[in-house]
Amino acid sequence: MPIPMNIRKDLIAASLELVGTMFFLLLGLGGIQAATAETMSSNGVTNVERVLYISTCMGFSLVVCAWIFFRITGSLFNPCVTVSLVLLGILPPFRGLLYVIAQFMGSVLASALLLGLTGTLSINTSLRPGTSVTQGVFIEMFITCALVIAVLMLAAEKHQATAFAPIGIGLTLFSCHLFATFYTGASMNTARSFGPALVSGFPTPNHWVYWVGPFLGSILGSTFYALCKHSKYWTLNPHQDTDDHTKSPDNPVSFAQTIIEDRNITLDPRALVGQISERLPKLSVSSGTSFGGRSGSTLVHEGGPTTSV
Repeated sequence: MPIPMNIRKDLIAASLELVGTMFFLLLGLGGIQAATAETMSSNGVTNVERVLYISTCMGFSLVVCAWIFFRITGSLFNPCVTVSLVLLGILPPFRGLLYVIAQFMGSVLASALLLGLTGTLSINTSLRPGTSVTQGVFIEMFITCALVIAVLMLAAEKHQATAFAPIGIGLTLFSCHLFATFYTGASMNTARSFGPALVSGFPTPNHWVYWVGPFLGSILGSTFYALCKHSKYWTLNPHQDTDDHTKSPDNPVSFAQTIIEDRNITLDPRALVGQISERLPKLSVSSGTSFGGRSGSTLVHEGGPTTSV
């Protein structure tokens, strides 16, 4: 027997909520884990402030530069993000190829400038002692996936907050650095790792981790976005980017007063529950609203979707 449309939407929404919760706790708790491990591995002398400084530098640098170049090039700055956009048909393949070349060259140029301006390079990404290459690949994969999803949902998807996408993307990079800097250096960007490595002569082992992990994350993030689009994610929780107050839930106080002032109200608890139930629309989570349909929002009743007036 086919699954009813309302239940299907509820299951899809719950599945996406699972992924969102996983990423929220992976990055949030991962940062706590990293701070604890940093403190324990340094015999009481913590470098958490250094990790915070690194995370702030990278996150704010992306916010500033992405906002400057957002309307010019799209502010990709990352071959893994570029590959994702090409795979999804958002960016033409030829421009994507040119972007990838430009991003690698930009990283090499920035690294060479830093070497000339400061005399040394201490910006190579490497796995900390105790972090295996497998762990490194998967850490890089998940944080790159988070970054790719942020770019796709905030910048590629058009909505009222698209103009502010650089802020959300920069904060995503910041959060990922708080988690992964201690373990892998938090690359999320093959060009970011390749430039310093090339200029300094590839001084750290396992450089391939910063190719395999981020590009796997790019594919994973692209797949997630494609599934969201295929599921018509905008129908699961509608009106989230509107400023139309009529899409808000009804006034719960007025709703209660309507029930209390009803002349047919009864003091019998069982009958009272029945009368309240009759006045509540049988909603699904996919309706995107709370009780009451008088606000003009789209409600999902037992007989299918209807629009209340």
